[in-house]
Amino acid sequence: MAKVIAVNISEKKGVAKHPVDKATLVENFGVLGDAHAGPGIRQVSLLGIESINKMKEYGLDGLCTGKFAENITTEGIELFKLSVGNKLKIGETLHEVSQIGKKCHAHEGCEISKKIGICVMPKEGIFTIVLKGGEIKPGDEIEIVKE
Repeated sequence: MAKVIAVNISEKKGVAKHPVDKATLVENFGVLGDAHAGPGIRQVSLLGIESINKMKEYGLDGLCTGKFAENITTEGIELFKLSVGNKLKIGETLHEVSQIGKKCHAHEGCEISKKIGICVMPKEGIFTIVLKGGEIKPGDEIEIVKE
């Protein structure tokens, strides 16, 4: 079973996200209270705890949820193997995968990539748009919606 491990937000851009007990997702906007929310194709970011654990194997200390700027840390689903257009039910919300991976910002100051030369978010993180809003919290199930 795939599930939410952590929900993370940041009130301003350029700082690490921090875990919260729950969050409200707004249709076609993203996570209420998160500096990165807004219309577009990158409303919500997701990264698997499995990807974070890969980075821990490189000896990086202090890695925990939110350090890769993900809104939702997941467990039990290989996010990067999904396709753009796949739909995910997360708690009471509905998402559509809008982007797999992203450009690495190492040249702009990504601390993780500077330290060890690689980062998992550009290849294994995904982005979604919110089709149906609602509340999410750690422990919520994640389902791939079959159409």
